[in-house]
Amino acid sequence: MQPTITHINDLIKDCRKGDQKAQLQVYNRYYKAMYNTALRIVHHSAEAEDIMQESFLSAFAKINSYKGDATFGAWLKRIVVNNSINAHQKKSRYEEVNYKDYLQNEIEENTGITNDDIQNQKIKLVLHKMQELKENYRICLTLHLIEGYDYEEIGEILNISYANCRTTISRAKESLRKKMMKDEK
Repeated sequence: MQPTITHINDLIKDCRKGDQKAQLQVYNRYYKAMYNTALRIVHHSAEAEDIMQESFLSAFAKINSYKGDATFGAWLKRIVVNNSINAHQKKSRYEEVNYKDYLQNEIEENTGITNDDIQNQKIKLVLHKMQELKENYRICLTLHLIEGYDYEEIGEILNISYANCRTTISRAKESLRKKMMKDEK
């Protein structure tokens, strides 16, 4: 049974009071989705798990700053995305990124897409080709197409202008389209 919005709001109230049982229920409700979100950005399961757990700790510590303007899941996801991007950028500064390593395990790992969809070869190919894109293209497309953020939200997350975000996503889509067409030939 899926918890209702009222139930989630009650859990959030209890979390604000420091109720650990409520925190565990919130964690159990959202941890898979938040792990998958982090994994799509950092491409390493242990690191994604660490980011997910740190994000929950951060969310519970800052629970009083949650105003309810968006759903709790969206608010939590924003924390996970920001933490994931920060971790990925830190890692990218200190080591050379080898995208071929990412390709070996990315499709096999749980990406948050349903099992029926994973069987679809077209989806596998698109996800595979997305990993070959430049880093900024890959991150923007992931946030837009998979995570569902709009241009303004992506601009805020990545600290880029709305116009730059639209241009980057447009170029990323075109680059992905060319990679897909190249394989079809």
